[in-house]
Amino acid sequence: MTDLGIAVNPVETGSRGAVRMFLRNKAAVFGLVIFTLIALITVFGPGLYGTSARKMVAPPFLGPGDDLGPLLGTDYLGRDILAGILTGGRTTLLVAVVAALMTMTFGLVIGSLAGYFGRWIDSLLMRFTEIFQVMPSLLFALVVIFLLGPGTRNETLAIGLTMWPAAARLTRAEFLRWREMEFVKAARAIGCSDLRIMFRTILPNAMPPLLTWTTLIVVTAILFHAGLAFLGLVDINSVSWGSMMG
Repeated sequence: MTDLGIAVNPVETGSRGAVRMFLRNKAAVFGLVIFTLIALITVFGPGLYGTSARKMVAPPFLGPGDDLGPLLGTDYLGRDILAGILTGGRTTLLVAVVAALMTMTFGLVIGSLAGYFGRWIDSLLMRFTEIFQVMPSLLFALVVIFLLGPGTRNETLAIGLTMWPAAARLTRAEFLRWREMEFVKAARAIGCSDLRIMFRTILPNAMPPLLTWTTLIVVTAILFHAGLAFLGLVDINSVSWGSMMG
């Protein structure tokens, strides 16, 4: 047998290959490091700093430069601003991450069913999605909070219910794309169940854009929660970045 001398690089597959591809992307690694630092600071910062965000550490309504104690000064009520940033970051990130996971879970279920089965199921689910999509996001969140009352749990639910239609449409588009591939047809031909094809065959291939969209939803949820807090529609006992701006 003749050796042609052609070197073939092995193809990296699976989670190990995905990790190596991620580590080669310097921008992605830098973003992960920054996000991890922010998350660690907001989780452990309030305990290490030792000052309560609700405690008055100076007289209220001090002018600029009069509050020489706290590192970042105090607000109009005499509360430590740095303590508020740390504690508020914990609340804001918690609400944003949970709301993003809720959004993607609901959107994934609706979008995968619509994209995989098509026909009347697709039409029914997409009309249902459009009902939520045409509603003004802030107004819908206001209605949810008005009905359920203020609180971190209800705020998270309101944000999650507001943003899922876009996730459902993205998931549907990916499933419409992948369901016609040859390997999906082969899985269907050998008798694999619909659930196995949807979540074991198609979903892993559709995950890259969905994960990217999840990160964008986290950012959007942070801004949304800050807006609700700025309008005073959150729990008054909860410290967040939005309530500090208000």
